[in-house]
Amino acid sequence: MSPMQSQAEYVLRTVEERGIRFVQLWFTDVLGRHKAFHVTPAELEDALDQGLTFDGSSIDGFSRVQESDVLARPDLTTFQLLPWYQDGAGVARVFCDIVNIDGTRFEGCPRQQLRRVLEGAREQGYTFFVAPEVEYFYFKDLDPTRPPQPIDQGSYFDLLPDDTASQLRRRSVLVLEEMGIGVEHAQHEDAPGQQEIDLRYTDALTMADTVMTVRHVVKELARQAGIAASFMPKPLPDVQGSGMHTHLSLWQDETNAFIGDGPYGLSEIATKFVAGLVQHAPEITAITNQWVNSYKRLVPGGEAPVGAAWAHYDPAALVRVPSVKPGRVDSTRIEFRSPDPASNPYLAFAVILAAGLRGVNGDYELPKEHEPISTLPQSLAEAIDLMAQSELMHETLGEHQVEWFLRNKRAEWEAYRGQVTPFELERYLPLL
Repeated sequence: MSPMQSQAEYVLRTVEERGIRFVQLWFTDVLGRHKAFHVTPAELEDALDQGLTFDGSSIDGFSRVQESDVLARPDLTTFQLLPWYQDGAGVARVFCDIVNIDGTRFEGCPRQQLRRVLEGAREQGYTFFVAPEVEYFYFKDLDPTRPPQPIDQGSYFDLLPDDTASQLRRRSVLVLEEMGIGVEHAQHEDAPGQQEIDLRYTDALTMADTVMTVRHVVKELARQAGIAASFMPKPLPDVQGSGMHTHLSLWQDETNAFIGDGPYGLSEIATKFVAGLVQHAPEITAITNQWVNSYKRLVPGGEAPVGAAWAHYDPAALVRVPSVKPGRVDSTRIEFRSPDPASNPYLAFAVILAAGLRGVNGDYELPKEHEPISTLPQSLAEAIDLMAQSELMHETLGEHQVEWFLRNKRAEWEAYRGQVTPFELERYLPLL
């Protein structure tokens, strides 16, 4: 029996034994928005064997009308029960890769693009591991007609009474652990209502699936509690926004390739990887920070980076080299601090890896510590212009994804640019 057949039998047996009534087939569009099919056990065997055909032209960034049909093929290694369904109707999920009808890789699938970049790294002998710190807010509601109201007034590491935020953060971690997702720790972050969940190191494809799961779990559990969770990068003025600081390392033959005798214990591979990230950061920012609102977070004076620099310890550095605990040299890593939690994790991890490997393969020289070699884009418009001109981005994501992403982001920018904001009315209407 092949591994695929064995996995299919395990899924079907689990569905029967656990009384699963629905299986959700998860996938994402080019912007990282969650999409799903819901299939019953009666249809599951065929879906696992053949996949599900659907009209790709109905999904943003997928297909044009004249070439619309694509196939959602379940990745059976990602099958998990969803523990929060408590009404007797058991529900499970499985992530899907999107392929063409003939079975070839579909260029519009973000998960497939990350797979392709990871396979390229593997051909060079590298496995890419990541561990994001996912920040988000709990609000009383998400009424867009008034400013969001945080559900607490806490700050860094506050141990508050057992309030709603503490209960929800704890329940989110327990649900994630029940789904087999490792959590290093969770805490209250700096701003009122702001939380952080730090995820345990794993390979980049598994972690991209995990980030999608975390966003879904956090929002669903908040909804059940009658409040709202948001991964918007900068929902409140005058306090810090939400980032997704991402720790990364390359491994070769089960050995951390970032360990060496260079600056702060980094290897030559690691320093060249850092140099690649610093050099190419401006052109990948449209992916790691993909919304108009993302650039309200990347401003001077906070803990988010505005320049392409690296440092051992500087909360505003783009790349930071964390200290390694004594006896834990295998945890040597770097931290890339510009991404936010509303990015598409598949594309974000793909371009981060591609930029770092460009530094390794191009023999880039590490710039001086603390000295920015360029600035990050200050708006979505600037970011997408840099992306459009980037040979690295076209090579990494492919023309299909670049075309659809830029089309969507240009439309977003034009819609934003035409708005008259409360700031303008308050500042200019009485004066001008």
